[in-house]
Amino acid sequence: MVGMRSTGGSFGDPRAPDSAIMAWASANGYAVFTHDLDFGTLLATTRASGPSVIQVRTQDVMPENLEDKLAPILCRYESVLEKGALITVDESRSRVRVLPFPERSGRVASIRNTYHAPRNT
Repeated sequence: MVGMRSTGGSFGDPRAPDSAIMAWASANGYAVFTHDLDFGTLLATTRASGPSVIQVRTQDVMPENLEDKLAPILCRYESVLEKGALITVDESRSRVRVLPFPERSGRVASIRNTYHAPRNT
């Protein structure tokens, strides 16, 4: 896709704390693509405005199984990702939360989107 690039998991030290990964992604204009829920928690607790995080909540995280689900989501929300967002993707839907998370009675404003995976025929 235009304007999207990947480091292919080559951030550096695999033992680096999540906060260091987030700082590096923010400084270098990357989004964090992860299966780890801690990155979303870090965004919520710090109320940071970036970097964007794409959080996949599926059991099968192999690229060939995610491509058909993620490509339309990334295209649809590209402008939101550029500004700062947490996108959570599971087997049947995606949820987008614009950053920073607002404080409103302990609730987070969100945009909900239902994604229906194509059927295998």
